[in-house]
Amino acid sequence: MRGYTGFGSSMIWVSSLTLVLPPTAIVPVLLALEVLASAHLLPGAWAAVQWSTVWPLIVSAWVATPLGVWLLARVPAAPMRLAISLVVLAAALLFWRGVALRRTPGTGATLTVGAVSGLLNGSTSAGGPPVVLFYFSSPAAIGVQRASLIAYFLGSDAVGVGAAQLAGLFPLEAWLRVGLFLPAMLAGTAVGGRRFLGTTPETFRRVVLVVLMALGVIGVARALL
Repeated sequence: MRGYTGFGSSMIWVSSLTLVLPPTAIVPVLLALEVLASAHLLPGAWAAVQWSTVWPLIVSAWVATPLGVWLLARVPAAPMRLAISLVVLAAALLFWRGVALRRTPGTGATLTVGAVSGLLNGSTSAGGPPVVLFYFSSPAAIGVQRASLIAYFLGSDAVGVGAAQLAGLFPLEAWLRVGLFLPAMLAGTAVGGRRFLGTTPETFRRVVLVVLMALGVIGVARALL
């Protein structure tokens, strides 16, 4: 999903893994994996990145991400699981319906989008939806949107990893999980990045959104029960 469309992997990871592990054990691992995935994809996308929009988003995300990590470290597991599932479910429904902003936001609104994304990223690792909607509303070509998302996630997730480390959320076990998941993630990113999947990006995205909606419903039910 990440290699093919440029976004969505964190929502898949977090909505599935938080069914069996507490968010504090998963979110830092996902932030580290997202940094590695973005670093793997960025060289091939560098030339298409729209830096004029990426930098304001990244800077505002840097300000808000530590607050999200602070919430992650202090909110009990059950409410955080419910919040993650609701964010994932709402995002999947919005993307399924093709919701987009009516026009590309100005500077103030761009900074707000980055801040909201950073807050969600630090607390749930699902900070992609606000920025994805931002680029979906842009007149830029799909390739530019994908490249800009890759660059944004590298910058925003890197500060999330640092904040999680400072908050004590990166014990040795977390780094072992990163090493365990990394080979499969890089393999999937490479396959998606080379468009080896036998479908269009739009069809593939809709299949993934169905999976995300199902995981979101399961996560909400688990949290409530």
